[in-house]
Amino acid sequence: MPTASPIPYRVRRSTRARRVRVVVHPDATVEVVLPARARERDAAEAMRQLDDWVTRRLAEVRSQARRTAPPAGTVPYLGTLLTLVPEAGRTQVHGQGLRLWVPAGDPRPALERWYRRRAREEIAPRLDEAAAAVGRTYTTLAVRNQRTRWGSCSSSGAMSFNWRLLLAPPAVLDYVVWHEACHLVHLDHSPRFWALVATHRPAYREQQRWLTRNGAGLQLPAF
Repeated sequence: MPTASPIPYRVRRSTRARRVRVVVHPDATVEVVLPARARERDAAEAMRQLDDWVTRRLAEVRSQARRTAPPAGTVPYLGTLLTLVPEAGRTQVHGQGLRLWVPAGDPRPALERWYRRRAREEIAPRLDEAAAAVGRTYTTLAVRNQRTRWGSCSSSGAMSFNWRLLLAPPAVLDYVVWHEACHLVHLDHSPRFWALVATHRPAYREQQRWLTRNGAGLQLPAF
C-alpha cells in the first residue's frame, strides 16, 4: 500500500475510469480509483492534493455513524431494534421475535449473511408489486454489498439491492425498490422518470433526504 499519505487507503484500477478519483466509503475506508494506464504514484499525488477534503469527509462519515449507532447490544432492522444474544459455539444467526442469537465474539460476518438472506425475503415481494404496478418485469434479483449504490437496474432488467437497506426504516427500503422498478420504464433520471416515481411514492424526497443524512451510518456496529 502506498505510504505517502498519512491516511490509509487502497488503490483500485478500473478500465472504465477516465481520471483519478478518491472515494471515501460509508465504512470510513478510503479508495483511490485509477484508470488502467495511470501511474501508481498518481494515487499518492491525488491523496496529497485532497488530504484536507478526505480528512473532512472522514469526519463527516464517522459523525454520521455515531449519530445513527444503535444502543449497545442491538442492531436495527427496518425501524425496529433487535437484541443480540451471544452464544458460544454458534456459527449462524437465529432470530426469534425481537431477539437474535449470534456467535460470541465478533458476530458481524454471520450477521451480514443473515441480513442478506432476510433482504431477499423483504425485497422480492416489494419488487414484484412495484414491477407489476409499472407494467414491467425484471429478470433477476441480487442482494449485494455495494459501496456507493443502494440499488441498480440494468438495461436487461437485472435488479440489485444493498442488504444494508434493512438497517434503514421501511419507507426508505420501499423508496429504493420503487426507484429501481421505475427504471424498468425509464432507464435514466429524466423528468418522466421522477414523475413516475412521484406517482407511486409521493413523499420520495423525504426518503432521499434521509439517505443523504444517514446513509453513511447504515453499518453494523463494531463489537
